[in-house]
Amino acid sequence: MQQRSQFPDFPQFPRLPSGAGGLQLPLLLTAVLGLLLMAGLARGVYTVGPESVGVIQRFGRFVGTAGPGLRFKLPFGIDTVTILPVKRQLKMEFGFGSPNTTNPDQASREQDRESDMVTGDLNAAHVEWVVQYEINDPEQFLFNNREPGPTLRDLSESVMREVVGDRTVDEVLTIGRQGIENESIAKLTALVQELSMGLRVQQVQLKNVHPPEAVQRSFEEVNRAQQEREQMINQANGEYNKVVPRAAGESSKRISEAEGFALKRVNEAEGDVARFRALLEQYEKAPEVTRQRLYLETLSEVIPQLGGKVILDADAKQFLPFMNLQQFNAGPDKK
Repeated sequence: MQQRSQFPDFPQFPRLPSGAGGLQLPLLLTAVLGLLLMAGLARGVYTVGPESVGVIQRFGRFVGTAGPGLRFKLPFGIDTVTILPVKRQLKMEFGFGSPNTTNPDQASREQDRESDMVTGDLNAAHVEWVVQYEINDPEQFLFNNREPGPTLRDLSESVMREVVGDRTVDEVLTIGRQGIENESIAKLTALVQELSMGLRVQQVQLKNVHPPEAVQRSFEEVNRAQQEREQMINQANGEYNKVVPRAAGESSKRISEAEGFALKRVNEAEGDVARFRALLEQYEKAPEVTRQRLYLETLSEVIPQLGGKVILDADAKQFLPFMNLQQFNAGPDKK
């Protein structure tokens, strides 16, 4: 009996000539290397946009930046490039979020939490604001902070809560908006520079500021009452400004008229006194002549005011039919 082998029988393939096999192996290796080289070259080409800059890392170490255009990097993970929009104005929204945004740090999922604040007089306020910034140092932006976007959001929220907490609710809702924006941008800029985040804060702008919905109606009633109070005060001040100056003018007018009348009477009295003294002086020199002259002057002033007069002789007879009576009806002015 024939003993079977302990190993299975494998199919036998025809052997190639030694010369043919030696030629096919180098060709296969060359083709594989060529494909790998072409794939590496294809993956090493990248494009930097006109508003961006490429930050190049070689084996994880920063080696430089690349400007806009078509660029090449070492393939197979030797070089890595991070594209940053350094010439684009970026923004973060707090308390609300615009749809279809490209910046992942622009809005937060916890919008109500970050916008509800407490003012300095212990009132609640819902504050929505926007922070606009740009990347001015790509190296600091990438390597000085692990998560620069969330860090900037936390800093902005902290600064806004601090600034709002130092003011009353009336200032936050009305007259204090500009002051809040100015103080917030100053403090946020100082923190960003202190942390060397590679950012430049351009603007902090308050958007919608109102009380929470739970107290919205009560707050509107209080505002309405305050507005009515201010309106009534303004009306009273207007009436006061209209009546008081007019009364003061009337008073000044009456006083001026009285002073003028008093001055007139005093001057007239002084003139009468001077005239009487002059007459007295002449009377003392010639009493009879002065008395006669005064009598005649007085009659010359009094008689023309009496109208027409007829002086008849006691012996005249039948004079009345011959008189022209119309001259007596004409009066002294028409005579």
